[in-house]
Formats: sequence, structure tokens, C-alpha cells
Amino acid sequence: MRTEYDLIVVGSGAAGLACAITAKKRGLDVAVLEKEPVFGGTTALSGGVLWIPLTHHGRKQDPTDSLDKVREFLRAETGAFHDEAAVEAFIAHGPEMVDFFERETQMQFVPTLYPDYHPTAPGGADVGRSILAAPYDIRGLGADMARLKPPLKTITFIGMMFNSSNADLKHFFRATKSPASAWYVARRLASHMKELALHRRAVQVTSGNALAARLARSALDLSIPILTDTPVRSLQREGERVSGVVAGGAQGERTFTARLGVVLACGGFPQDKARIAQAYPHVQRGHEHLSPTPAGNTGDGCTMAESAGGVVDIRFPEPAAWMPVSRVDFGKGEVGVFPHLLDRYKPGVIGVLADGRRFTNESNSYHDVGAALHRACAGRAETAMWLVCDKTALARYGLGYVKPAPMPIGRFVRNGYLLQGRTLAELAQRAGIDAAGLEQTVREYNVGAQRGEDPAFGRGTTSFNRYLADPAQQPNPCVAPLAQGPFYAVKLVMGELGTFDGLRTSVAGEVLRRDGSRVEGLYAVGNDRASVMGGNYPGAGITHGPNMTFGYLTALHIAGQAAARSAGAEEQPAVEASA
Repeated sequence: MRTEYDLIVVGSGAAGLACAITAKKRGLDVAVLEKEPVFGGTTALSGGVLWIPLTHHGRKQDPTDSLDKVREFLRAETGAFHDEAAVEAFIAHGPEMVDFFERETQMQFVPTLYPDYHPTAPGGADVGRSILAAPYDIRGLGADMARLKPPLKTITFIGMMFNSSNADLKHFFRATKSPASAWYVARRLASHMKELALHRRAVQVTSGNALAARLARSALDLSIPILTDTPVRSLQREGERVSGVVAGGAQGERTFTARLGVVLACGGFPQDKARIAQAYPHVQRGHEHLSPTPAGNTGDGCTMAESAGGVVDIRFPEPAAWMPVSRVDFGKGEVGVFPHLLDRYKPGVIGVLADGRRFTNESNSYHDVGAALHRACAGRAETAMWLVCDKTALARYGLGYVKPAPMPIGRFVRNGYLLQGRTLAELAQRAGIDAAGLEQTVREYNVGAQRGEDPAFGRGTTSFNRYLADPAQQPNPCVAPLAQGPFYAVKLVMGELGTFDGLRTSVAGEVLRRDGSRVEGLYAVGNDRASVMGGNYPGAGITHGPNMTFGYLTALHIAGQAAARSAGAEEQPAVEASA
């Protein structure tokens, strides 16, 4: 097996594969090393959405969007952590990256109807900035289909995937009310059961699985080896320059030489217990944390970069993309993590603390709800909330991992995942919530909910609040009373979708020392480098959009530097070399 390349990319998520594909298209010899037996990383578990303003998709949806609006929005959203050079590079090259991948590879995107998460902020938009990986038939991967990381089990239905946009899921919520939706669901189920019988997994994939599969197919089409089961142990150096990596695996320890450099794309540090204890407020308080990210995202890239002089700054007020989650007991010792992406938006569902009181607008983004939960639970015994609903809401929308009617709920009540009470007081007693507080909260909430209003927190007042709610519920698709017992609750604790803090880099991805000098031959992309969003989460896809864009720019920079050296010219500045 070959062990000498121009470029070694460590990690097989969207950022790493985008970097590898771009570099190969620019004439470089590239290999991708992945520690897990499957490729795709966190990308394969994700919603597969990219936030990239001013693409050709977005301009058709909102011809009024502009550079000035996007700049204003990002200045407001990034605040004190606004990095003008990085933001300008992202805005300028994001649409270019999309055009490149759609033109040159198997990657195809479709527009979504997602508003920005903060559409009323200065420069915010109601549509046009988030795109989604087009669905993909993974039989196109051939023999490599088995190496694609499966989607997160808790957000599939018997292995069937759903688009993270609202268009697909609405049929499943309306299957018992609409003949058209019932027919749609029946066809989807029949097709999926056939796939399971023939392939033992879904082959028509969507969301992050489609993004990972399309990028992997594109890399394999270019003869880029994706070496799974190849964990990188350390960096190789010649003097101060990083010249390769030492990797383990079934074939034993091997040294891979990288003539032009090593790109770290290891997915950040959400599973690095020591580092999250330093970064995460609730972990610092000794509270529970559950992450749906891959178990292999243990901060390897950050640790290796530090060994070469790189710096991981823990500086953002919100160091990660927060996601309230619940623990799902599958039985026989198997436990899953359910990210609460949809249920919080639905009418007739509220979120309360242990004192029974609401603390935020439940229909805000998962990150904003998570940040509010951190603040609300400071000084409390645990960082936790309970989603509470009545019989009507449970039947219509489900709650957490519990599916809507007609799916049975008995096993979830028996195993304690779904808490049930004939009255609010009985539910509170079983959940460990203050009964008087919960009763008062629901009583006060119902007064406004009868009119479709939420005077306390303003649910339903933004286009994003309403996007994932129930349009059939009027006048406010996010608000309905909790009136009909029995009542139900699911306990949520804090999780995350990935880290925002990361390695200090140049715009082009060069890993920097604390004094600002470059670690020659070492680059970081994806969640291994600090987020351009400064610890904020302003729209759907603000991880994949910047990550793929900067992966693309890093590859252009490395290829440009190589071309300049081979031509005998002086090295170009990073941003210019990216252009």
C-alpha cells in the first residue's frame, strides 16, 4: 500500500472530503485517513444543511438578498468575535464552492425554505440562505456502500431517513388526517421495507447521509483512497515542519509521508472528556452531558496540533452547538441519544425546569434553547428540562423518540422514557417536578394559548419559530393549550452537535502558534478550527456551510503554494492564494 502523498487529510467528514476533492482537482496527490471503520464522520449523522448566502439557489428564492445584508447579519451575530477577514472569505467563496462542487463532482444541492434562526436580526432573511444535499441512492457507492456511516438510529423510523427540511416530515405527521399524506407514507414504507430486505439498510438516503455519500462518491471517482480503520496516532516532523503522520490499524503501525502538508479534519472535541470539562459550563458544574456525535470525535486533531505548537482557544461564550437531548433505552444494554429537533416547535408542547416554570421560547433554535437552559440552571442541582404535553399533542406529534398515533406508547411508559400522569400534579410527582409550579405554569400558559398567544416568551412571532410548527394550528402554529389529560413528559439534558471553539488558524487554515507564527505543513478544517460564527448559531447549516467553504479554500491555498514554489515564485499571501 502506498504511504507517500502530497497531502494527507485526517478525517472523512464534509470538510475533510471537500478539501481532499478540491486538492485532487488542482493536481495534488491526496489520501484520506479515517480512524473509524466507516466514513462520513459527524456529517453522516447530521441534517446535511449548508448555510451559504447568495448561492444561485438562494438568489432565485430571494432576489433582494445582498452582500450588505449578509455582512450586517454576520456582524450582528458574531459580535465581539467578528473576524472580518474570515467572514469576507466565507461570503466571497461560499457560492463559488457550491458552483464548483455541483459542476465538477457528484455533489448536488437543493434549496430549502429555512429562515435564518434569527430572521428579525439586522440583515436577517426569511428564506434563501440554507441549501440541502440532494437525496442519494447509496448503491452508487458500490462495494463501499457498507463503509458509509449509518444515520443516527434515534432519528430514523425502522432505519428510514427523513429530510431535515419540513417537506418530507409533514406527510408523516398528517398520515392519519390526509389521504394524500397517507398514500405518500405508504409508498415510502413499502420502498423502505424492500430496501431492508435486499440490502439490510436504507439505500435512498437524505440529509447528512446524502451529503457524506455524495462527497465520498466524488472522492472515490477521483481515485482518492479513503482508508478507514486507520487511526492517526501522531504527527511526523522534519525540524519544525510537519511532514506526515503515524497511523495504526489492522495492518500495524505505518508512517504516511505528506510532501505538502497534513490537514486535520477530526471533528473537533465533543467526546474529549477532559477538554469539555474545561469548556462546557454544565460539565464544569458536574451535570450530565450526552452527545449524539460520533464516539471517535475525541479531539485527536486538537491534541496532535498542540503537540506541534498549535493552540486551542477556549474563548467563545458558547463553546459548542447546543442540543437538548434525551436518553433512549433500546433494551439489552443499548442506549441511544435523541436530539430534540422538532417536538419543541409543536403547539401544545412546553418546556419547564424542575420548579415547573418555563424559561424560554421553546420554538427558538436548539442552540438558543440550550444556551437559555445553561443560564436558567446555573446554581441548580442539574442542567435539565422536561418537555410536557397533553394527550392531544402526543397523538398528533409524538414527543421525543415516541412517535405520533397510531404508534403504541406502552413500552416507553413502562421503561420510564415517557412519563405519564392522569393529572398535572401526578405527572409532576413522577417526573420530580414541583407540582404547584407546573400547575400554575400550565394555567397561565393556557390563558394566552386559547387566543394563540404566548405573552411570556413570544412563541410563533418569527418565521423560524413557525417553520417547524404545525400550520394547521391557527392563529399561531406554535401555540395550543395543554388541556386534555392524561399528560406526558420527557426529560432532556444537555448535548451538542459539535464544538465551536477550536484551533487558532489563518483564514487559509494554517495552524498558528500562540505568537501568530505558522506551524509549517499543518492545516485544520471543519470543527478542528475555531468557528467563523464566533460561538453563535444564526442559521440552519452554519457548520457545514463554512466548513466546506474553508476546506475548499485550504485546498486552493495549498495547491497555490505548491504551484508558486514549483514555478520558483515567492509564496503568495494566504487569502490571495485562495482567490
